[in-house]
Amino acid sequence: MASTSAIHWAVNPILISIGPIELRWYGLLFSLGFLICFLVMEKIMAWEGRPVEDAGSVLTTMVISVLTGARLGHCLFYEPGYYLQHPLKILAIWEGGLASHGAVVGMAIGLWIYSRKKPDQPFLWIADRVAIVAAAAGFCIRLGNLFNSEIIGKETNLPWAFVFERVDQVPRHPTQLYESLWYLICFFILFYCYRHWKVGKRMGWLLGANFILIFVFRFFVEFIKEPQVDFEAKSGIYMGQMLSIPVVLLGAFLIWRSYRIAPAPEALALSNGSASSGKPKKKKKKKS
Repeated sequence: MASTSAIHWAVNPILISIGPIELRWYGLLFSLGFLICFLVMEKIMAWEGRPVEDAGSVLTTMVISVLTGARLGHCLFYEPGYYLQHPLKILAIWEGGLASHGAVVGMAIGLWIYSRKKPDQPFLWIADRVAIVAAAAGFCIRLGNLFNSEIIGKETNLPWAFVFERVDQVPRHPTQLYESLWYLICFFILFYCYRHWKVGKRMGWLLGANFILIFVFRFFVEFIKEPQVDFEAKSGIYMGQMLSIPVVLLGAFLIWRSYRIAPAPEALALSNGSASSGKPKKKKKKKS
């Protein structure tokens, strides 16, 4: 029986439908997340004296690598038996099924390929900056999960419980909202550290901090989520928790490593530009 104080959530995941064409809340929020990434990356490129147009290349890399990695991650981590028997179903991304841990692997590969073509943007340099904006994208994507009434939490009597009427009449933890708000907080934390602590000079620091902040939270929030696949209900630990542990350890290693190596030199900026303005310094004319 649903609690009278619970928030009843029956939002249609389809925002607009015109004939066979549908615009879904999830797709809109997914796109909004990457638009925010693009706008912030433009600012970062300008501040650090890199070509601002490279933000578009970074965005393309993120979209392709995230979608590919997240889809393959879901298929291989959560339902390998089914997808190995029906490999063409892997392409049916519209049917749902994306894994954030797979997105991490996919993005790492995509950014490594990108950095090979950009000598002025080494892998850890670009990964650190993407780690900031990726948290903002996560905020929007988890809101999309809320509009889809998916990745729901376990039953609770808390006053802010949600009744996902498209699923059942049970008041539950709005775990999508928990994660979404935390990712937004992570974005502001990482952005503040980047702008005020100047940790961007320490290669890997921001990426490591992203991994720790996001995946420690992800580990604990899994305790109040409903199992996403059948085998999770039978085990004492969820797949999301098992995959989060090595990511957190990698994050700790990256931060430790960032203090063991010399900070990235200012000379990395194009044309010896200023990291704060992105404008090249003018050379003084020699007196004849």
